[in-house]
Amino acid sequence: MVRERGIAGLAHRAVAAAADVPLGSTTYHFATLDDLLIAALRQINAEWLAEVESWVEGVDPAAPPADELARWLEDQLTGERARMELEYELYFAALRHEGLRPLAAECLDEMARMLTRLVPDAATARAVVALIDGLTLQVLLADRPYDREGTRAALVRLMGGDDGEDGAPGAARRHRVTSLPGPLAETGSPPGPASG
Repeated sequence: MVRERGIAGLAHRAVAAAADVPLGSTTYHFATLDDLLIAALRQINAEWLAEVESWVEGVDPAAPPADELARWLEDQLTGERARMELEYELYFAALRHEGLRPLAAECLDEMARMLTRLVPDAATARAVVALIDGLTLQVLLADRPYDREGTRAALVRLMGGDDGEDGAPGAARRHRVTSLPGPLAETGSPPGPASG
């Protein structure tokens, strides 16, 4: 129901009708609308994380991780966007529905854990997840085109690699991130309440 109608269209009666069960069945298992939202977010998280896990397992260990991540993110952002929009709608709902916050945090933590197979350490993995979220929001909210090369360059700077200024392996790790892809480069910081 959330996929079809968005969060605003989620209601016990609508879910019961879609499931072809009596209304009492949904209210018995999900006492409040927040309970329904939690169930929806739990389901979408499980689907998303299964996809990420499958992709991470299939990454060529000899390939540069920044290249693989930039390519994967391009696949996510240039294909069917309805599910990604739903995922972020549910995450934004966590701002007003406190019960959703632990699930949102768990998903972010689990994605970072998976990415530690591709990046140097856990802190870098969390930074990569944050970059992915920021770029995704820019594409979804501002309808900006995805910049694969700019994303790859930003990932190299975050993860350390051979694209540093002195050309030596790991040089990027020694330099502060001063250039980010696309619109991030315009402000030097990700969009937020102050920067838009």
